[in-house]
Amino acid sequence: MPEQLIKKDLPFIKILPAWAQELSYKYGSKTTNLYLLHGNIRDLLPHKMDEGKFIFVRIQDYISDVLFGKRDIIVFYDRSSGVSFCTPEMAKDYQKAMKLCLPDVDDEALVSAEPETSFPYLEKYFLMNIAQKKRIVFILDYAETIVPTGDLIRLSDEDRYCLVTLNRWSHDPIFTEGDVSVLLLTENLADISPRLVGSPATVKVEIPIPDQTVRTKFLTSLEQAGKLLVERGLNPERIAVNTSGLNLMNLNRLVMESYEEDVPLTLEIITQKKKAIIENEAAGLLEFMDTVQDLSLVSGHDFVKKRFKWAARAIHHGRLDVLPMGYLIAGPVGTGKSFMVSAFAGEIGIPMVKFRNFRSKWQGDTESNLERVLNILKAMAPVAVMIDEADAFLGDRDQEGDSGTSNRVFAQIASFMGNTAYRGKIIWFLITCRPDLIPIDLKRQGRAEEHLALFYPESDVEREALFNTLVRKLDLSIRQFSVSDLFKKFRHEFSGADLEAVLIRAKLRAAMNDRTFITREDMEEVMGDFVPPSYPHEIELQNLVAVLECTSKEMVPKRFQNPDRTKLVRDIQELKSLLGERG
Repeated sequence: MPEQLIKKDLPFIKILPAWAQELSYKYGSKTTNLYLLHGNIRDLLPHKMDEGKFIFVRIQDYISDVLFGKRDIIVFYDRSSGVSFCTPEMAKDYQKAMKLCLPDVDDEALVSAEPETSFPYLEKYFLMNIAQKKRIVFILDYAETIVPTGDLIRLSDEDRYCLVTLNRWSHDPIFTEGDVSVLLLTENLADISPRLVGSPATVKVEIPIPDQTVRTKFLTSLEQAGKLLVERGLNPERIAVNTSGLNLMNLNRLVMESYEEDVPLTLEIITQKKKAIIENEAAGLLEFMDTVQDLSLVSGHDFVKKRFKWAARAIHHGRLDVLPMGYLIAGPVGTGKSFMVSAFAGEIGIPMVKFRNFRSKWQGDTESNLERVLNILKAMAPVAVMIDEADAFLGDRDQEGDSGTSNRVFAQIASFMGNTAYRGKIIWFLITCRPDLIPIDLKRQGRAEEHLALFYPESDVEREALFNTLVRKLDLSIRQFSVSDLFKKFRHEFSGADLEAVLIRAKLRAAMNDRTFITREDMEEVMGDFVPPSYPHEIELQNLVAVLECTSKEMVPKRFQNPDRTKLVRDIQELKSLLGERG
C-alpha cells in the first residue's frame, strides 16, 4: 500500500480486516521490511464486490491485489513452485533484466525452487530496481520449509543460508530504506526459527479464523449462487452464529457436501459436522465433550452448584465481566468432578472441549500443536475448556530434560489463560485430585481464580440423594423400597463412582434374571458383595489437599471445617512421606 494512501486514504484502511490494518500501519511506519504472517493463512478473504456480490480469494492473492496491488514488482516463492511473479509482464522484465547483466545465466536457475540458486539472482534484481525507486514485494509461502525451527547447529547448510539471507535483508540499509517488503507466510509461529521470530526487525501479524460477520458474508455469497440448501427457518446469519471456529474453506466444504448430496442443512447436521471438522483441524488434540446434561443431574455439592448457577445466570445476562477466568476443581477420585463440569457446560449452553495430549517427541512439534489448538479456541469462543488430571497434564515452569520445551509450553498456556480479553469467552476448568501439584502460576488470580472442591457424601441423607440422582442419570427402573435402610445396613463410604458401579452390577443381575427392573434383593446382593477399592492414605491425602485449596468454609465437610492449618499442612507432609513423595 503506497505511503500516500496511508496518509490520505484512512477511510479505506479502516474497512480492511484488523490484521490488514495492522500490516498497513507497520508498512507505513517505514521502520522494518520483514513481515511474518501466521495463523489462518490457508483460507479465503472477501476481496471485492462484483454486482452486489462478494468475491472471495486466497489470502496470498488478497495480499498481492488489495494490500500491495500498486507495487511495481510482486514476487512469489515456495519450495514447490520456485520463483514466480504476479503478472507475465513482471516475469518478462525479470528475465530481460537478468539476461542483460548476466548473458549466460540459465533460465531455470532464475526461478529455481532451490533458494541457494535463485535468491542471489533475486537479490541482484532487487538491488537494480531499488536504485530505480521501484516498489518491491517478495512473498514467501510455507516459510517453515525455508527457515524451520530448531537449534542452529542442527539446521542444514541451505536452511542456515536462508536464515542469514532473510536476516540480512531485514537489517541492510539498502533494503530497509528502499521500498522492499518481504512477507513470510506460515500457519504456526512455533514452526519458524526463533532467531527470526524473536528478531526486533520482524513484524508478526496474526491472521485469525473469520468472525461471524465474515462467515455471514461468505454464506450469503453461497446463497446468492444457489448453493446454500437449508431447512426452513435457517439463514446465513443463524448458520454463521453456529459455525464459530470454522474457517471459510471448511464452511465451504460443509455447504457443498450438503448441496452435492441434496440434503438441506439443519442445526443438528451443522453441529455434528462442525465438531468433526474442528477435531480434524486440531489433529486430534481437542475432543468435544457431551454436554446434554445439566446441574439438575448432580447430587449434593450444593455450594459448588450454587456458584456454577450464579455463573450461568451471569452468562445469560451478558455479564461476562463478573466471571472467573477459570476454575480449579479439586477433590478425591470418584466425586464426579468431570461430570460436574460437563453439566455446567450444558447448563450455560456452550460447547465444551477437552484437551488431549499435544506433546510430541519431535522438537518444535509440541509448541506448534499447542499454537494450533489455542488459535482454534479463540475462534470457537464462547467455549469451555476442560483439562483433566491437570497436575500431570500441564507440567511445570521448572521442568528440565527436554531442551526447554516444557518451560515454553507452560509459559504459553499460562499467558493465554491470563489474557483478560477472553474473560467469559474461554472458561478454563482445571480438574485434579492433587491441586497441590499444580503450580501457583496457574492457580493465582487472573487464571484459575475460583477454587472449588467436591467430597464424598457424609450422611445417609446425602448418600440417598446421590443414589436417586444416579438412578435418574442411568435411566434405571427400580421397584420401590427404602434406600435409607440399605445405607444403614451397608456402611461403606461410597463415592459417586462406587455407587454407580453398584447400580450397574444390580442392573446386570436383574438382566440375568430376565427382568428390566431392579429389586431390593438385587441391591442387597451387590452391596453385600461390593468391596470398594481401598487406598486409604491416598484418599485422605486427596481430601486434605482439597480442603487446603478451598477458599470457602461452606463447601468443606464438617469434620474439616475448623482445621488448624499448621496441623493440616503437617498431616499432608506425613502422608506424602508415607507414600514416598517428596515435598
